[in-house]
Amino acid sequence: MARRNEKRGRKDDREQDELVDKLVFINRVAAVVKGGRRFSFAALVVVGDQKGRVGFGHGKAREVPEAIRKATDEAKKTMIRVPLREGRTLHHDGQGHHGAGKIILRAAPPGTGVIAGGPMRAVLECLGVQDVVGKSKGTSNPYNMVRATMDALRQQSSPRAIAAKRGKKVSDLVSRRQDGASAPDAVGADV
Repeated sequence: MARRNEKRGRKDDREQDELVDKLVFINRVAAVVKGGRRFSFAALVVVGDQKGRVGFGHGKAREVPEAIRKATDEAKKTMIRVPLREGRTLHHDGQGHHGAGKIILRAAPPGTGVIAGGPMRAVLECLGVQDVVGKSKGTSNPYNMVRATMDALRQQSSPRAIAAKRGKKVSDLVSRRQDGASAPDAVGADV
């Protein structure tokens, strides 16, 4: 019985080692009390496996390391899976918003890299996307930007999922997308 638990523990350790976490933002908050000011810290952390899973967490504590630990634990619990095309980019463009934060994500050709700023870049790098273009409009508040990015990523769907919903074959959908992608190039060549 003890051996089984040891094996499970090793698997959990390997799973934890694969995760990459990025500290996005730390905020120091002061509460004015009778004896002066009492400081506490809030941390925003993004965690991902760089293979299509990502999550974020928010933690508050009196000390910075404790706030980061709480945020990391919450991020691991709230991870979502995002389908990636060829393991390097998104399947389609997407928009997300949270509060006043608005995010636009666009799939990009190989070699583009991650063109995104601040909190959005942290989420995309933890997700494992290598080629994507992102633009944030509205607020630059890191909490709203991370939540808006997660909203845009939740809306991503793979051709396999769409084909299953419609009761069609994946090849029918993919061939249409490739035909549609080549049409604008032909129009641009005539002009």
